[in-house]
Amino acid sequence: MNPVLQRELVAHLRSSRTYALHGLILALLGLLVIAAWPRTERIDVTNPVAARQLIELFFAGLFLLSSLTAPALAATALAGEKERKTYEMLLASALEPSTIVRGKWLAALAPSLLLTISALPLVMLCLPLGGMSFYEAAAATASLLATSACFALVGLFASAHFSRTAAALTAAYLAVLPITLVGVVVWMSTSGGSASVRLWLFGLVVPLGAAIVSSVLFGLIRQRLWYPPDVGSEGRDVVDEQREMRDAIGLVIRRHEFPDRLFAPAKRTELLPDGANPVLDKELRSELFSQGTLALRLVIQVSLLAALPIMGACLYLRPEWTPWYFCYVLLFNVLVGPAFSAGSVTQERERRTLDLLLTTTLPAGTILWGKLLGGLRVSGVLTLFLLWPPLLAVLLVPENHRQIGSFAALLLVVLLMCGLTSVLSLCCSVLCRRSSTSLAVAYLTLVALGCLTPAADYFARSFFPGTPLADALAWLSITSPAATLFYVPLEYTIATDGVVSLIGRAADWERFALHVGFQIAMLGTLLFATGRLFRQRYDAE
Repeated sequence: MNPVLQRELVAHLRSSRTYALHGLILALLGLLVIAAWPRTERIDVTNPVAARQLIELFFAGLFLLSSLTAPALAATALAGEKERKTYEMLLASALEPSTIVRGKWLAALAPSLLLTISALPLVMLCLPLGGMSFYEAAAATASLLATSACFALVGLFASAHFSRTAAALTAAYLAVLPITLVGVVVWMSTSGGSASVRLWLFGLVVPLGAAIVSSVLFGLIRQRLWYPPDVGSEGRDVVDEQREMRDAIGLVIRRHEFPDRLFAPAKRTELLPDGANPVLDKELRSELFSQGTLALRLVIQVSLLAALPIMGACLYLRPEWTPWYFCYVLLFNVLVGPAFSAGSVTQERERRTLDLLLTTTLPAGTILWGKLLGGLRVSGVLTLFLLWPPLLAVLLVPENHRQIGSFAALLLVVLLMCGLTSVLSLCCSVLCRRSSTSLAVAYLTLVALGCLTPAADYFARSFFPGTPLADALAWLSITSPAATLFYVPLEYTIATDGVVSLIGRAADWERFALHVGFQIAMLGTLLFATGRLFRQRYDAE
């Protein structure tokens, strides 16, 4: 058998936390099935709308779970070896690169595979209710397994190219999450359509495409392990910024020019002024970009490339979709924020420099604020880069001046989310011992905060419309920044049969104010808890 696979499976699946999390997810899925099960004594299988919605949501939820777990485990497979200084030992072993890649890949895929297989009995339980044939369910399962395998290889590809788990995780999620959202939209939009189209799409096209991409990625990773460019000097590369800028393809970051110096200021050539925070200065000028600017350039290029079609569709072609563009901005911030903040304290511990930092004369508050503001400045500036097109559209077009208040409200939601992302990631970095664990906890918490209550609201409106439970869950959606964007009023023009009409969406300022209050209260609570926990560890260590 594959020794790499054996070792990884023992390390990942032997812990009790893995089985506890697996059982918790299955229990939640089972509760959803029980809650949505028809209450009538006779089930009308000729019009099984509710049963079809249940199965659709079930597969969509499994797809989201697999897209979150498979890249996360794979992105730490090789980058973790580099951080633990065991990467060169692995390459120097008698194992062929294909054996190493296959072992790491299957080990990262195992949790998603086990979750999908163990959830199939729940799907089979719902099939007799009607609404979806066995062949459609089989095609959806095949697509789910194929995309999970492909997502795991995407994470492994990022892990092979980056030397830090934070950069590998960010790159993997940047590639996987947009595909995941498109997949969920396509799956839900084809609901109720032709069964033959679904069978052809999800039974043949998606698995075949995933297999082709997986084969290409497997070959590229194997080739990189045959000729690794990141070995020698214990796996550490000395990054020459001038050579990096000269050899860079696409975007070039000039740290001494505007606006690049807002998020990547040049290295300091003079003494630090009195009263400045040395931790903040070190984080911005050296720490965040000590391994070069490759990860940062990748984040900017991918985000702008994905933003162009979304911007064109949501701001100009279909202006009523404007909140969806701001949802994309929130998603981008959720992706990049933890990458710059979730490893602030854990990386100091992993490099054995935390003791040195704690023995300085700097108070705990100065250290903590330096770490927080360093990550917040980078993620905040990168997020705001995506907001200048709608800002120009509002300020430069006179007809849009009436939208200034609405745009300010949307901007407030994004700014609060920027702060919450950085503070929550820093809190996870104080709580956890490893950067990979801190990143995973931060991502899962942010995804749950943004998607859990809207999903519960949609589930209640689909299966319990008009009930007190549905009304209560609708009010709970104020905890989600994405749902709050749709409470802001917007006016837009629509041309129908040559007639141009001005249409506005009703405002719900009460729920918007409740969300702002909730975000501010959560920010204050997290700041207090993070400071308290850090001072306790500061005193203990």
